[in-house]
Amino acid sequence: MPQSDPSKTEQATPKKREKTREDGDVAKSQEVPKAATTLAGIIIVYAWIGTINEQIQHIMRTCYTFDATLDMTTKSAINFINEMAYDLAVMLLPVFLFLFLFAGLSMRVQVGHLWTMKVFKPKWSKFNPIKGMKNMFLSMQTLVRLIKSIAFAAVIGIAPYIVITDEMDNFIQLYNATPEGIAEYMLSLIYKVSLYATIAMLAIALADYFYTRWDYDENIKMSKDEVKDEHKQSEGDPKIRQQQRQKMAEMSQQRMMQDVPKADVVVTNPTHISVALRYNAMEAPAPIVVAMGADLMAKRIREIAKENDIPLRENVPLARALYKSVQVGDQIPEDLYKAVASILASLNKFKQKQ
Repeated sequence: MPQSDPSKTEQATPKKREKTREDGDVAKSQEVPKAATTLAGIIIVYAWIGTINEQIQHIMRTCYTFDATLDMTTKSAINFINEMAYDLAVMLLPVFLFLFLFAGLSMRVQVGHLWTMKVFKPKWSKFNPIKGMKNMFLSMQTLVRLIKSIAFAAVIGIAPYIVITDEMDNFIQLYNATPEGIAEYMLSLIYKVSLYATIAMLAIALADYFYTRWDYDENIKMSKDEVKDEHKQSEGDPKIRQQQRQKMAEMSQQRMMQDVPKADVVVTNPTHISVALRYNAMEAPAPIVVAMGADLMAKRIREIAKENDIPLRENVPLARALYKSVQVGDQIPEDLYKAVASILASLNKFKQKQ
């Protein structure tokens, strides 16, 4: 039925749809499985009619040729029952199995893959007698159910009327027909009535399918405030975001500290700033900043450098310029090539290469 809350004008978000689906609330028409199983019944009976005929004949022959004067024992009674049960199973089990599969398929097509136990959880909001009476007599769903019931009743009544009216002239010819001919004609007549009724039922089921989808979308609509709240929740709480940023920063600093031993030199301020540089012509055409920091971070970089015998070079202007102009992982800018090159040239590592 249409949305009763006028404030809920927005289509449900994917998150709302997923949550509703997880609760077991999905759009499904109850008329589609009915029409599908009726159609499946016609198909399987039409395809299996030969076997059904054979089994009925065998059952009838077995029953009518059973010797009543035969001494009935437990063994013979069990054999007789087993034979009857086997004939019935051969005749009916394929029909029931086909109907079961068709009904499950019709529901699976509507709902998709869904398995949840929440549908069995009692919802106390539904145990409201006043609301229940209102929904029973004053709701759009009640009107729709009434219309569907009238439509089905009309189909069940009109289909036989149309077929029988059309076959009135053929009934007279049955007077001279054989019992097999009468049975065959009656089966064809039943098949025709069922086919007409099924076509109408499929039309009703198709209409109910689209109505159910529309009604479901209307009932899960959201207000603008709900959409905004969900958007805020998806972005996360500001405190949580702050904690996440802090944790990411800590992890980044930890990785940076692990790269300090790979540096060739650490340029200092001398105490407030530390910038660790590495130069390898095979990696990049210019030196790369592998770590840098200020105050306590700068102190920690110097400590790690000393522990790993990385040279420290004090150059206040260069340290400040590097700290302001580059990020960790960047190459140094061209205007600082000469200053950095003079420091690298003084290192034993590069003197040996020269």
